[in-house]
Amino acid sequence: MKILVINSGSSSIKYQMYEMPAEKVLAAGIIERIGEKQGHTRHSNVQGNTYSEDKPVAHHQEGFEIIARLLMDKQYGSIQQPEEVFAVSHRVVHGGELFRKTTLIDEAVKQKIKELFPLAPLHNPPNLTGIEVAQKVFFKAKQVAVFDTAFHQSMPEKAYRYAIPHSFYQEHGIRAYGMHGTSHRYVTNQAANYLQKPLEQTSLITLHLGNGCSMAAIRGGKCIDTTMGLSPLAGLMMGSRSGDIDPTVPYFMGTKLGMSFEEIDQLLNKKSGLTGLTGSNDLRDILKMSEGGDTQAQLALDMYTYRIKKYIGAYYAALGRVDALVFTAGVGENSSYVRWHACEGLENMGIRLDREKNECRASKIIELHSGQSPVKVLAIPTNEELEIARQSFELLK
Repeated sequence: MKILVINSGSSSIKYQMYEMPAEKVLAAGIIERIGEKQGHTRHSNVQGNTYSEDKPVAHHQEGFEIIARLLMDKQYGSIQQPEEVFAVSHRVVHGGELFRKTTLIDEAVKQKIKELFPLAPLHNPPNLTGIEVAQKVFFKAKQVAVFDTAFHQSMPEKAYRYAIPHSFYQEHGIRAYGMHGTSHRYVTNQAANYLQKPLEQTSLITLHLGNGCSMAAIRGGKCIDTTMGLSPLAGLMMGSRSGDIDPTVPYFMGTKLGMSFEEIDQLLNKKSGLTGLTGSNDLRDILKMSEGGDTQAQLALDMYTYRIKKYIGAYYAALGRVDALVFTAGVGENSSYVRWHACEGLENMGIRLDREKNECRASKIIELHSGQSPVKVLAIPTNEELEIARQSFELLK
């Protein structure tokens, strides 16, 4: 069964083609800067043939047509016709309370995804665009939605509710939903296997640290709390998002500074976090700036790691017992600086990193803790595409 996994963003399409259940990657690629003056396409197949081109890509439909053409190309492809794709599986960021599991897409599902636009205005619209275009290009394939929020639907009400009048939840669905659920689910299963413990007996804190950042408290394979909330803005400090902020700050910006709702939204989502403090959302650049004596860059790093440390403490308290901290995603897998400073000073909680082990980058599961650490500290490469393919296969088989 060939499953094409799609991650459609506002200006990009990432994709991988799997042969299931063998979990063999037949092809993978990305189309970037869609709708801009200069786009970029990168593609490779299982034979190791690679294709790269810089040219404008006008819209998502053209992007999907490029993907279909590359997948069927004699040199770079892995299929001969679109009908060979049994299913196209889509990452959809926000499923609200409507979607608690992987779902076959029909017109009703598309309409519900559209109704959830206000909860994820930067993510759900391009996700839906990807679905609609894929239906045209891969017209015989089953379309499947895997929701980032689904994994967090196990949270108890005391964790996901906000302390505002009940009517706002009842009538408008205002509550914490959480994101990055596909990644948190994947590394949770990987960690349980590595620790050789039944999933039902594990207690984990998972840290998905990339341009977007979130943490989750996992008990028995189920999420009991997570840092992101109604939208991906809440929780940790991120590449361009502010994370947790006093709710009166937007009010002050609007009433005292005359900013519009749209301007405030853009500021907190796209111009804050590391970007707002340093001008860059790339941690590697900020580390170089700090090494060069840039005090603002050092402040950004201190704030970034301090907030991670605070949530480690909070989730340790919520769980009562922790088998392992699990670092994942681009920063979590590769930044020894962030891991070290996020865990520094937590020795009394049983969290002790080994400085030499921590200098590694995680191309596979690696241990970061010292031999005396009661709590394991692991770096586990995430694979959201594989998790999406697995969930889709379980649904379709």
